[in-house]
Amino acid sequence: MTKKYPRIEVDLKKITHNTKEMVKVFGELGVEIVGINKVTCGSVEVANALIEGGVKVIGESRIEALKKLKDINAEKMLVRLPMISNAAEVVKYADISLNSEIKTIRKLSEEALKIGKKHKIVLMIDVGDLREGIFDEEDALKTAGHIIELPGVELDGLGTNLSCFGGIMPSEENLEKLNRLKKRIEEKYNIKMNTVSGGNSSTTHLIQKDKLPKFVNQLRCGTLLMLGTVEVTESRMDNTFIDAFILKSEIIELKKKPSKPIGTPNVDAFGNIPEFEDKGQMTRAICAIGRQDVDLEWMKPVDSNVEILGGSSDHAIVDLTHADNKYDIGDILEFELNYVAILRGMTSPFVYKEYVK
Repeated sequence: MTKKYPRIEVDLKKITHNTKEMVKVFGELGVEIVGINKVTCGSVEVANALIEGGVKVIGESRIEALKKLKDINAEKMLVRLPMISNAAEVVKYADISLNSEIKTIRKLSEEALKIGKKHKIVLMIDVGDLREGIFDEEDALKTAGHIIELPGVELDGLGTNLSCFGGIMPSEENLEKLNRLKKRIEEKYNIKMNTVSGGNSSTTHLIQKDKLPKFVNQLRCGTLLMLGTVEVTESRMDNTFIDAFILKSEIIELKKKPSKPIGTPNVDAFGNIPEFEDKGQMTRAICAIGRQDVDLEWMKPVDSNVEILGGSSDHAIVDLTHADNKYDIGDILEFELNYVAILRGMTSPFVYKEYVK
């Protein structure tokens, strides 16, 4: 059977391997990993690879993705704040959700009661990144009290998110807000909460430095499991694969051309003014993949002698001048993908997916 391009090949064994390694490292610290699968657009195959690696909870940011995963053998967590209009579907397809609005939580309780279910709530606390979460501690204390009174939900714990919006690094100091609030809530309402969810893969930098606070017992990780990387420190965890996702794209044009465009410069199709170095004549190829499908800045050729020059909506332009291989029309170029490129490529309906077991 002829393979179709462009195509992302997903090596499920490598993802399972990465997950086993991280579950072991985190488990020794008493930390549970929520396997964040959202980068794959709700792939059942990848979710099962994470589960095979030891993950017990799978996180997704879209209800549509959770629907795809309704039959997997794991708890499901909705990691984007629920839309109140989706409350019935949230409690149907997710066991746990991250929340910061009491109005939404009341609706979740109401919908959970209709189906005889107890839905777990992780109350999100903003510790400085200024994305989601309650910032004022007194407001958080009051909100926790209201949640405890609702019969259809259970206050499972507290959580936070860092680095994704404001670029604020997780630290012992900002995470301490969770510990302080947990103690206040448990003392005031005479309860015990199970979870302190201390952020995403970026919090792993504290594990690297042996500085993760002991009260943190859960992290929500995607990049770490898919690629083995801790992006905030530009590092890799030991014994992990970075190449579980490989994009393969076909060459549709191959020409000798100047290296610098000719004429009066203006903005490109995306409103940028590109700059090019004059390197004389070069061998230039066009691949049938573009910015509609991937982020070219977050991918690199497997062939180290090939360079991505840029691209448009539908084309990636690469320099083959110094390539050892003698590429031709119809040949396939391979690219390693980082997180953003994986996100775009796995979401695009124009990129074929192949799962390698």
